[in-house]
Amino acid sequence: MGKPTTLQAPYPRDFRGYGANPPQPKWPGDAAVALNFVMNYEEGSEYSIVDGDEHSERALLEVATSRVAKGDRDLAAESMYEYGVRVGFWRLKRLFEERNLPLTIFACARAIERNPEAAEAIRNSNWDICCHGLRWSEQFVLTEEQQRKEIAEAVASLQRTLGRRPLGWYCRYAPALFTRSLLIEEGGFLYDSDAYNDDLPYWDYSGTRPHLVVPYSLTTNDTKMLRGGIVTGEQFFTFLRDSLDMLREEGKQQPRLMNVGMHLRILGHPGRAAGLARFLDYAADQKDVYICRREDIARQWVEQFPAKAQN
Repeated sequence: MGKPTTLQAPYPRDFRGYGANPPQPKWPGDAAVALNFVMNYEEGSEYSIVDGDEHSERALLEVATSRVAKGDRDLAAESMYEYGVRVGFWRLKRLFEERNLPLTIFACARAIERNPEAAEAIRNSNWDICCHGLRWSEQFVLTEEQQRKEIAEAVASLQRTLGRRPLGWYCRYAPALFTRSLLIEEGGFLYDSDAYNDDLPYWDYSGTRPHLVVPYSLTTNDTKMLRGGIVTGEQFFTFLRDSLDMLREEGKQQPRLMNVGMHLRILGHPGRAAGLARFLDYAADQKDVYICRREDIARQWVEQFPAKAQN
């Protein structure tokens, strides 16, 4: 660690949050938990030699890392990603439609452009859209002007392919320091999900106007099936069930939010999807769980807890 530093004010991080007295949201039906499922649609926008990148995608593969030299196409990695939209998308879509359950799509604009059939299916659904970037690439390496341009291009692209603009935003892994200010500047976003720090939405007052944050989770997320020790669909089901049950118990006094992150190339495989199916059935049977879209959560928060006026 570096040298000890004196406390600075104002400090740019918030360790308190809501503290001991969080707000009491009234989810529909007096639910204890608002449960949101997120489908990450990234395949076709990942790093690729074909798209002019220096390397093929190396993250979230069925193997530990790419085994192909930098600068060469990794055809195995490309094929693993292709499975997500050739097969996984349709499998997960079926599971939700059979149960008439809503979800949110974290949509990478270029990926949607490259699969018109999937775009049509999303366009004809009641899923809400959260923009996951122009491509599935790290936004924090961009300059402010580069990201401003990518935000504009991504919004315009999704409007063309899906027939409506995204109301939410989520970067790959982490935003840049200026990302939120650019979203406020763009003017059309209801919220962003570039935070992992709470079980409830909250307002960020650091910008030129209040901005709503609906936190996401990398914990109740199928990435644990590639790098977190969860191997089987049954293990994933158990972890999600236990997470939901803890929040349901807490929700008797303090209503909560739970996110489930899904990736087409991960959870879209049959043995893993079986665990998701069990959890969908379990969650749908709980009378104190409100399964909803991210947009629904954001709009209810704005209505119940409007932003405070800024001086």
